[in-house]
Amino acid sequence: MSKQAKATFAGGCFWCMVKPFDEIEGIISIVSGYTGGDLENPTYEQVCSNKTGHLEAVQITYDPELMSYTELLNMFWTQIDPTDPGGQFHDRGESYQTAIFYHNNEQKELAEQSKKEIESKGVFNKPIVTVIREAKPFYEAEEYHQDFYKKDPLHYQAYRRGSGRDRFIDEHWSKA
Repeated sequence: MSKQAKATFAGGCFWCMVKPFDEIEGIISIVSGYTGGDLENPTYEQVCSNKTGHLEAVQITYDPELMSYTELLNMFWTQIDPTDPGGQFHDRGESYQTAIFYHNNEQKELAEQSKKEIESKGVFNKPIVTVIREAKPFYEAEEYHQDFYKKDPLHYQAYRRGSGRDRFIDEHWSKA
């Protein structure tokens, strides 16, 4: 039986955060959900109201013998605009802000180190605003949000392109 660890990332719309991680060896599962706030068992509508403190996030269960947390952090950074305090791409509001939720002190230290490395590369001319926070309870999103890219691939692709995420990734992270 393989070892398991958890990583939790908020990168804007959780639909767009599943597929990049799902394609990596060592990933056991990825769940879309909500975390960071205080409301228990929030719904999508409640989270989108920006009154719960929750962010849309993905919780990744992975095998640390096949995939390191540092590799997951690197993948996370290259999926987001870490300089946008108001959300991600055309998704605006608190629930779409970016964050790394650490599950232990080692993850916290690695996340802080990775943020400093991103800042030192000088890829962006604005400050990195992605926060690093202690993990709070994670609430699984409604079933229709799980693996959305598989359930409705045409809508998913149109959403990614239309939001500006793919263009941003190509323009900024290919240089990093």
